[in-house]
Amino acid sequence: MKPTPPTAAVLTTAFYAFYDLHRPAYHAYAAARLPQEEAQLSVTQLFDLIASNWTWLMTKQRPSAWAWEKHTLAVAHRAGHTPTPAEDTALLHDDLRLSIDRIATITGTDPARVTALLAAARRPQHPPTGRPQNCIPYPQAPRTACRHA
Repeated sequence: MKPTPPTAAVLTTAFYAFYDLHRPAYHAYAAARLPQEEAQLSVTQLFDLIASNWTWLMTKQRPSAWAWEKHTLAVAHRAGHTPTPAEDTALLHDDLRLSIDRIATITGTDPARVTALLAAARRPQHPPTGRPQNCIPYPQAPRTACRHA
């Protein structure tokens, strides 16, 4: 027997539950990256997009992942800067004070990935090279020789 599709009332209730669960964090993220009016506009447009694709989105395994990807792309476009997933996760956790489980919920990922992204965000940007700081190798010199920048 073929399962019956959900009714409009069920879909509507599910959308409002999604909205209530995700909107505060989505707005806080946008407000951290954009001026207040831009943040509000970006989140409003995102939920318009989600609502217009809601029936299709409910067939996806991780609707939150799709919504988060659309949100971060829109915010990055408006901000003129595309942060890495690790930078986004650090912002959510360190600045917006969201828990690992909450971040996993709103981004549509699992807590282990959130933890890995936080660890990546906290690693030094460049691994140690064994050279003294501010030392640039001469182009034609042996590897041990250096000049100070």
